[in-house]
Amino acid sequence: MAGFRYSVSMVSFAHAWVLALLPLAFAIGWWSLRSPRPALKHSLVAAFRQLPRGRANRVRTLQAAFAVLAAICWIFALANPRRPDLHTKIPVEGIGIVLALDLSGSMATEDFVPSAGAAPISRFDAAKQTLNLFVAGGATASGPPFTGRPDDRIGLIAFSSVPVTVCPLTLNHSVLLAVLRDQRTAGALNAETNIGDALGEGCIRLETVGPGRRKVLVLLSDGEHNKVGNEVLNPKTAAALAEKLQIPIYTIDCGGDPVGIDAAAIQQRFDGRAVLEEVSRVTGGQSFVANDGEDLRNAFRTIDALERRAAPANLYRRYFEYGGWCAGAALALLGFSGVLNATRWRRNP
Repeated sequence: MAGFRYSVSMVSFAHAWVLALLPLAFAIGWWSLRSPRPALKHSLVAAFRQLPRGRANRVRTLQAAFAVLAAICWIFALANPRRPDLHTKIPVEGIGIVLALDLSGSMATEDFVPSAGAAPISRFDAAKQTLNLFVAGGATASGPPFTGRPDDRIGLIAFSSVPVTVCPLTLNHSVLLAVLRDQRTAGALNAETNIGDALGEGCIRLETVGPGRRKVLVLLSDGEHNKVGNEVLNPKTAAALAEKLQIPIYTIDCGGDPVGIDAAAIQQRFDGRAVLEEVSRVTGGQSFVANDGEDLRNAFRTIDALERRAAPANLYRRYFEYGGWCAGAALALLGFSGVLNATRWRRNP
C-alpha cells in the first residue's frame, strides 16, 4: 500500500492547464439530464398517470454518468498524466573548470613535502597528485577526503612560455587524468612563466561552456609572470577579461616563501605573488599560498567547497505516459454507452 501511495505521488501532468476544463465534464452531464426527451403527443394523458414509471429515469441518469466519465477521460488524455522512470536518470552536467598548470623548469624543484614525515618531491609531482584528488576524489593522509567532480566539465592547460590546451573541457575524466599523468616539466633551461596568456587561453576555453553555467579557472604556478613581448597578455589585462566574462580565477602560488640574499629577487617574488592576489580579487576568486602538500590540498579543498553546485535530483531520461490509456478509456465508455443505447437502453420513441 505504501508503494502505491509513492507511485501516485510521482504522477504529474504534461499539460496541467487542461485540467481547468474539468467543470465542462459536469456541465455535459447536467445538460444531458436537462435536455428535452422525445415524447408521443396524445390528447389525453390522465390515463397514463397510473402506469408504473419504468426505468427511463434510471437510464437517463446512467447515460449522463457515462457522458461525464467519458468527458473526464478525454480531458485527462489531453493533460497527459505521466510518471517518471526512476531507473534511467540523465547524467547532470555541473560547472565548467579549466585547470592551468605551470610546466616551467622551476616546478621540478624537489622541495615539496607531500605529508608529515615523507620525503620531499617536486612541486610538479605534488601538483599532479593534488589535481588528481580534486578531479577523481580519494582519501588523503590527513584531512577530509576529496569527493571528486564527476558532474563537471574539466579541461587542462599546460604552460611555461606558451600555453597549450592539452585536454579540452570534458566529462571524460579518465582521459583528462591520463593526459595529466603524461605531462612533464619544460626543463631547467626554460624559466619563462607566461601567466597572462595562460589565463587568456583559459577564458577562451571556458567560453565553450553552455550559457547559464558556472565557469571557473584555477591557476597553479610557482613563479611570477616574466614573459615579455608585444603580443604577450598581461595578467591584469587577462583578469579584466575574465571579470567581464564572469569567470572567477583561483590562483595558487606553490613556489615557497621568498628567501635569499638577493633583495631584487625577493622583491620580484613578492611582486609576482601580489599580481596573483590581484587577479583573484578582481575576478571574485581567491588566492592561496602553498608551501607543502597539506597547504596545497587545503587550497583545493576550499575551491572544491566554494564551487559546489547542487545537481537537480528529479531529472529523468523518460516518463511513463498515460494519455493514450485515458483516451482509450473515453472511447470505450462512449462505445459501451452506444451499444447499451441501441439495445438494453433503447427507447421507443
